[in-house]
Amino acid sequence: MIKSGTAEKLKKIPIIDLASGYQLIKDEIEKAVLEVLASGHYILGPNVSLFEEEFSKYIGAKHTVSCANGTDALLLSLMALGIKQGDEVITVSHSFFATSEAIALACAKPVFADIRENDFNIDPLKIEKLITKNTKAIIPVHLYGQPCDILKIVEIAKKHNLFVIEDCAQAAGAKLNGKSIGTFGDIGTVSFFPTKNLGAFGDAGAIVTNNEELANKIRQLRFHGSSKRYIHDYIGLNSRLDEIQAAILRVKLKYLDEWNLKRQKAAEYYNELFKNVKDVIIPSVKPNSCHIFHQYTIRLQKRDLVCEKLKESGVETIIYYPIPIHLQKAFDYLNCKSNSLPVTEKICNEILSLPVYPDIQRDDQEYIVEVIKKILKE
Repeated sequence: MIKSGTAEKLKKIPIIDLASGYQLIKDEIEKAVLEVLASGHYILGPNVSLFEEEFSKYIGAKHTVSCANGTDALLLSLMALGIKQGDEVITVSHSFFATSEAIALACAKPVFADIRENDFNIDPLKIEKLITKNTKAIIPVHLYGQPCDILKIVEIAKKHNLFVIEDCAQAAGAKLNGKSIGTFGDIGTVSFFPTKNLGAFGDAGAIVTNNEELANKIRQLRFHGSSKRYIHDYIGLNSRLDEIQAAILRVKLKYLDEWNLKRQKAAEYYNELFKNVKDVIIPSVKPNSCHIFHQYTIRLQKRDLVCEKLKESGVETIIYYPIPIHLQKAFDYLNCKSNSLPVTEKICNEILSLPVYPDIQRDDQEYIVEVIKKILKE
């Protein structure tokens, strides 16, 4: 609690503060948006083309193809690779639902590999035993901004002649050995949902690849499979990034590295504050890995109690993700059993994401940790 005069006022700390972030670049954003409105060009215009060029340069890929959202980015990638009914795609159950949903929408079967306890990412050691004659691709997820063991995954994929689609929805700007994630596999997909490290002011997404043929096919697929007006080579989608969102992303891209660095500093301060709190397991950061902390996710046995007490103390937290995808009703048809992914199911009962954003205040972090310490002592 903090005091205000004679009355006590509850401290309010959001999981992410988008409004304050907007205020820092308000003039640039509004100028860019007003220029689009005045132009009369709102779909697949110059800002879309320029953003695709700028993002390609930023991430180190030859091609960026923007689209309507991160889910479409996954689906368009699967469609471009020819994934179809009867095919299997290996991925993880500990991710946002869209990762597996896109596989199902492509009429393929998601096959779930367990994750590693230390970084919540796919365990490469669990992949090969899941490969069958129907396996066509692997979709590893760089969860919470932490690069997965993508080098080992690409090695396995090459050995078995499989495609790799990197789900980078939470990891724009993350790197491994100095190389941007999203550029190791055949395709990388990105979400620009407003809460992401690089977020639009609405839905937006992109696909990155070094393969020109794939890039050209995805460009057609995002626009009804059309190569030119009224000529359709494929059954595609209507999934285009609009000019306003592209203009906003162009402004925000200039600040992404600075914002990611601030997130890393905030994570380091959390780590320092939790140093002697034995009941809390802090996030790990792998060697040669640039973790950009889309989420700062701790593990603790009294997770539900801590979550509730933090809420009572004015601190917003989120559990990403409380129910594994393989146990969701929508995937009952896969007949996945409870305890089939022991690490995934264990982690889902222990994880808790704390507020983290570029301009989170240190005194807010101190307050959060003090509240958690007090709860754990009770």
